[in-house]
Amino acid sequence: MVIGLSDPEASADIVEACRRGDPDAFRALYEVYKDKVYSIALYFFNGDPSAAGDVTQQVFLKLICGISKFRGESGFSTWLYRLVVNTCMDSARQAKPRVAINDVPLQAQSSNQEEEISREQTARSVQAALSGLPPKLRLPVLLRYFEDLSYAEMASAMNCSMGTVASRLSRGHKLLARELGWLRK
Repeated sequence: MVIGLSDPEASADIVEACRRGDPDAFRALYEVYKDKVYSIALYFFNGDPSAAGDVTQQVFLKLICGISKFRGESGFSTWLYRLVVNTCMDSARQAKPRVAINDVPLQAQSSNQEEEISREQTARSVQAALSGLPPKLRLPVLLRYFEDLSYAEMASAMNCSMGTVASRLSRGHKLLARELGWLRK
């Protein structure tokens, strides 16, 4: 059975089993959600697999220790996103500044290789620009465009109003546009 991250109904039985301390249920939740949690953390920390792995472990440790705090007032996925957001923000505050991705000059031998190198350099530039956003602006962009959450879901996960989500997305868009304006040329 495949359970989507935004499908709280499908995971209700598993969540309830976790509340009862069922280790198989915890394992099932981990298997279902680990890649999404890791992906958000990886983008949040500029592609740093070590930081993303640490955050993923922390999120699931918090999940195991705090599943009793999940009251079911919102979907499980919203509660989990909140854990991911909080853990990313906490880790960012505690961490030393991370080194930005450097564009490494590459030698091209053909037109196809030049196009591939250009795409890779553009992707690194976009990732670096995204990682350069302040965390409060980076998270809404990640949740909207990488996780396809609605404004209401983002507001719940970020514990703020939809107006705040819209404002942060707008500010993030403007900073990204300014940083990546050269892509339009």
